[in-house]
Amino acid sequence: MTTAQQPENKVQQARTVAELVDYIQALNTEIQELYCLDEIPWVLGVSWGKDSSTVLQLVWNAIAALPPEKRTKTVYVITTDTQVENPVVSSWVRKSLQNLKVAAKKQGMPIDPHLLQPVIEDTFWVNLIGKGYPAPRNQFRWCTPRLKINPANQFIREIVRANGETILVLGTRKAESSKRAATMKKHQVDRVRDRLSPNASLPNSLIYTPIEDWSNNDVWIYLNQCDNPWGQSNKELFAMYRGATADNECPLVVDTSTPSCGDSRFGCWVCTLVNKDKSMEAMIQNDEEKEWMQPLLDIRNELDIKDDRDKRDFRRIWGDVQLFERNKNGEISVEPIPGPYTKYWREHWLRRLLEAQTKTRRTAPENMRDITLITLEEISEIRRIWLEDKHEFDDSLPRIYQEVTGEEFQDPRPGADYSLLGRDEWIVLEEICEGDAMHLELMAKLLDTERQYRKKTRRVGIYETLEKCFNTSSRSPEDAIKNARLKRELSEAVSQGDVAKVKQMTLGDVAAINEVDEGESESDEQVTWASMKFKKENSEE
Repeated sequence: MTTAQQPENKVQQARTVAELVDYIQALNTEIQELYCLDEIPWVLGVSWGKDSSTVLQLVWNAIAALPPEKRTKTVYVITTDTQVENPVVSSWVRKSLQNLKVAAKKQGMPIDPHLLQPVIEDTFWVNLIGKGYPAPRNQFRWCTPRLKINPANQFIREIVRANGETILVLGTRKAESSKRAATMKKHQVDRVRDRLSPNASLPNSLIYTPIEDWSNNDVWIYLNQCDNPWGQSNKELFAMYRGATADNECPLVVDTSTPSCGDSRFGCWVCTLVNKDKSMEAMIQNDEEKEWMQPLLDIRNELDIKDDRDKRDFRRIWGDVQLFERNKNGEISVEPIPGPYTKYWREHWLRRLLEAQTKTRRTAPENMRDITLITLEEISEIRRIWLEDKHEFDDSLPRIYQEVTGEEFQDPRPGADYSLLGRDEWIVLEEICEGDAMHLELMAKLLDTERQYRKKTRRVGIYETLEKCFNTSSRSPEDAIKNARLKRELSEAVSQGDVAKVKQMTLGDVAAINEVDEGESESDEQVTWASMKFKKENSEE
C-alpha cells in the first residue's frame, strides 16, 4: 500500500501551501488503496470539530473519486452525544449529521451516520442528581467512560461481532498535546501495517490516523481552501471557533510565530475537569445573541468548587465510612472520604437545572427555543433512584418540577405514581424523629424496605436488606466515623502483628457491649444505636 510520506520533524516545521497540496494528493491515494484493500468496514469517529471534520472530508473525497462499483465498503460515521454538550456545538452537530445523511444518499456514497447516546443509567444528570455522584474531578473522572467511551465501544463491538474486525478512523494529531504525541508514538511501535495501530481496548480493531502529523495551520488551510462535499459550511465552523476564542480573532497565518485559530476546545458545558469553560465564556463575551447561555455557565461554575465536603455525605455511596490520610498545611489527619451529594443538594441541583432550562427556553434565539438540558426520561430515572434506591418516599421531584416549570410532571414510567407511602407519611416521620437526621433515614429505609418486599410473592432476602439498613444508618455521623477509625487501627495492629494492641482493642469492645447488656451480648456483636435501643427495650420487658 502506498503511504503518504511525512517529512521528518514536520510537526515542528511549517508546511508551505504547495507542500500541503502535494501531501493531500498522496494521502488521497493512500486512503483509496486502504479502502479497496479488503472488506473490513470502517468506523469513522467524529465530534464535528476541525480535526474530525478534516478526516471525514478527506475520506469522503477519496472514496468519491473511486468508480461507483468500488464504493462497496460501508464507512460508519459515529458521533457521541453526551447530552451535556455546548448547545451551540450540539446544534451544529445535529445539522451536520442531517446534511451528511442527505448528501450521502443523493451522491451514492457508502456513508452510514449514527448519533450515539449513553444509556439512561449512565447520563450525567442521572449520576449527579440521581445517585449523587460529585462533580467530576481528575481523581474521580466518572463521566468520560459513561458518556463517551462506552457508547462508542458498544457500537464498535457490534460491528466487530458482525464482521470479525474493523478499522477505526480518527482525527487525532500529535500536535494536540505532548501527552497525545507520546501515546501515538508508543502505538506506532506495534503497527501491523502502515498507519494502522492496534487498539488496546478493543480486540480485532485497528486505528487509522491519517492527519496524525498535521498542525493546526494545516487543518485550517485545508478546510478553508477545500469545499465541504456534503454541503456544510467550513466558514461557519471557522466562525464558531473564532467566537469561542477569548480575543475573538483568528489571524492570517504568515509564519510559525503567528498563532492560528483553533485552540478553542469544545466539550461538555458542565465539565469541571478544566479550570474554566473558556470557549463558552468567550461565546457569551463575543456575541450578545449567546448571552442566553449564561445560566448554564453559572451552574457549571457553581459545581466547580474546590471543597464541596459540606454538600456530601460522610459515607461512601454504598453506606460505609471509608477513611484516608489528609495532609492539610503539613498537618496529617485521618478523615472520612466524602460520599455522594446529600438529599438537600441533589434537590438543589435539580431545581437549578430546571430553572436554567425554563429560562433559556424563553431567552434563547428562535432556533434554540426547544433546548433540552435534561430529558423527561432522565428525570423519571432520577425519581426512581430517589424513591427505590435511596428510600426517599416523600417523592419531592414532582413537587420541585411543578414549582419551577409551572407544569405537572408526567412520569412515563408505568406505575410510577402508585405508592403506599408519600409526603404525608414523611412529614409525620420527621416529627417523630425530632430533627435526628440519621434516625429519620433509618426509619425511612426500614419502612420502604418493607413496602418494597410487600409486593413480592417471596420475601427472600428481606432480613439481609434490613440488616444492611441498620449497618449503614443506625449510628450518628460521629459514632460511625469513630467506629471506622477503630476498625482502621485494629486492621493496622493485625497487619503489624501487635498482639497486645489487638487484645486491648477487642477486649475493650467486649467491655463496652457488656455495659449495655449486662454481660449477655456476644463478643463479636457490634455496638450500634439499634442494638442498644432494642436491648434496652428487651431488658425492660
